[in-house]
Parts: sequence; structure tokens; C-alpha cells
Amino acid sequence: MRKLLALLLMMTFGIMAFAFTPTTMIASGSGVNFTEHSWIYNNGYMDDMRIYQNEKGFHGQKLVTGTRGSGIVSRTIDAEVYGGYGTADDGVDYNSMEVSEWGVFQYKPYTPPTTQSDLRNALCAKNYQVGSVYSESYSNIRDLIKDTTAMQDNNASVYSAHSEVEGTAKIGARVQRSSSSVPAYYMSGTYMGYTNMHLSIETVGNGSVLTLPCP
Repeated sequence: MRKLLALLLMMTFGIMAFAFTPTTMIASGSGVNFTEHSWIYNNGYMDDMRIYQNEKGFHGQKLVTGTRGSGIVSRTIDAEVYGGYGTADDGVDYNSMEVSEWGVFQYKPYTPPTTQSDLRNALCAKNYQVGSVYSESYSNIRDLIKDTTAMQDNNASVYSAHSEVEGTAKIGARVQRSSSSVPAYYMSGTYMGYTNMHLSIETVGNGSVLTLPCP
């Protein structure tokens, strides 16, 4: 009875949290070292999705998460993805993944504003050596405050974004070591209305030169 009451309370207040605990498996592939820390508050409409994986096919670990609809959303995601790393002694690769998501979701109808704005802003950053890309664009801007930092070299990419916008925001990111590997991370999101977001993505380890289109 107590467990049922606790479940009903969580459903009433719209609080969701889950954790995917790390596991270790033997597989093969190029190394991946990726971390993400993000927080978003959206009052309006949002449609986003994230895919995490460290190997092709049935190897390694996979996780997909997303949110779509109108309302008020406050959500935090922390992720660490490792794959293709091993030691010279055993000659094998180890994969592990840890993803946690916490959020509060409340339904609220969203009505787009009747007046449109032609003010736009966009940014795209790529690191061909590491195999990472980050992009952000804003349209129909009524108000925008943004602080985006990109730090890149041949061994690492770090993208840090903090944006507060009233309008439409589109964020995309991709981490893929080579054309023959699967994306370790893929993220695409559209946010309308009022949005306040913090996003930090870090990729370590060089790989094959790869052409990455902006999402």
C-alpha cells in the first residue's frame, strides 16, 4: 500500500528520475570518451531527443531519451559514455555508460505569438580531428541572452552554452569518431516560447578526420 501511494504521488506531481548504472562489457571499436551536463527550463513547446551508444549493433550499451509536447518542463541530464578502451595486457576493450535524468513536467497549452520577428542568430562549431559538432540557432527572437564557449584542439572538444531566449531555439550536437563508427552521441532539440538552458559537452580522444554536417 505504501509503495502504491508513493507511486501515485510521483505521478501527481509529474516528477521523473531514472539512472542507467554503468556496466562493463568486452567489445571492439575505436575509443570514445564523452560527457554531458545539461539543464533546461522551457515554458512553451519542446521536441528533443538524445541517443547514447558506444558500439555498433548488439554490442555495448544504448540509451535513448526524449521529450515532446507543450507545457512547463524543468529537466537535468548528466551522462558519461566510454567505449573502446582497454589495456595492453588483456588486449580487449571495455564499454560503460552512466546516464541520469531528473525532471518536472506539467502540461500547459502553448499558443504561438501572433507577431513574428525577423531577428535571428546562429552558431556552428566543428572539430574534424575529434569528430564532434555543436550548433545552435535562434529565430523569431523577441529576447535573447546567450553565452557560448567552444574550446577545441586535436585531442578534445568542449562546448559550453548558456542561453535565455523568448522565441524559437534549435540545438544540435553529434559525436562520431569516424565514418565507419556509430555516433556515440546525437542530440537534436527545438524549443519554442521561453527557454533557459545550460549545456556542457566534452569529448576527449582524437580519431579519423570526419565531415560532420551541422544538425
